[in-house]
Amino acid sequence: MDTLETRELRYFMAVAEELHFGRAAARLGMAQPPLSRAVQRLERRLGVTLLERDRRGVALTGAGTVLLNEARAALDAVTAAARRTRRAGGPGSGERLVLAVKAAASHELLSKLLDAYAAEPGAAEIEVLPSGICEQGEMLRDGRADVALMHTPFNSLAGFDSEELLTEGQIAILPAGHPLAARGTLSLDEVGDIPDLPLARWARHGVFPPGPGPEIHDMTQLAQLIALGRTAAVIPESARAWLWAEHAAVPLTDAPPVVTHIVWPAHSRSRALAELIRTATRL
Repeated sequence: MDTLETRELRYFMAVAEELHFGRAAARLGMAQPPLSRAVQRLERRLGVTLLERDRRGVALTGAGTVLLNEARAALDAVTAAARRTRRAGGPGSGERLVLAVKAAASHELLSKLLDAYAAEPGAAEIEVLPSGICEQGEMLRDGRADVALMHTPFNSLAGFDSEELLTEGQIAILPAGHPLAARGTLSLDEVGDIPDLPLARWARHGVFPPGPGPEIHDMTQLAQLIALGRTAAVIPESARAWLWAEHAAVPLTDAPPVVTHIVWPAHSRSRALAELIRTATRL
């Protein structure tokens, strides 16, 4: 039997992520015994052991790890299909595209793209959806977005089609009154070793890297903490657009270049999306 139901994939995912049948059952809003039976039936149908169970708890087998990754992708695809279908059949007859962008990034490029595309005959409505760090890929996979502006080396483009739009350097953002703010340039080592100004920490896939700097959840929080002299940040050159008077930007001599890409699901057949991509590559 090669056919899997979305319900049993959701059941297995809950257990695989929680590694505890009781917590998984509570998360799903069901009793534990039927959840255990459902996972056992799935193992029998597939002919493999997905979970090792003993008195110490639950652990994924190699086969279980494969199914967890595949289940996430499959459920994202199902959710994406529902979301994009609803958008296509929503109020009004025109097509609408959702464009995911990292907040405060590529502001000038985004403005040019939206203006140029709006001037095209029959242009679709574009909804701009701000995202957090490294969230654009997930938004494309689960259908919250149809297209995204993504930035390497920070974002992974694996599994998507893309076109390069812009390459730029990086800058350090410091409090305007800090002694290093008067420097013409800085290195990454210098920025990363300021005793009184630890670098801000952004979550990647829900996990904050270790370090003494504050955990940052949005650009407004970051801007305020820099202005207060509590942290510094390394960001692309184009993010100068959101700087406050209390901030100073210093170019970095050895930071890797940041490349902005327009990115979309490889299977997309939207004519409106194709025209948006053509417009972006002509900028």
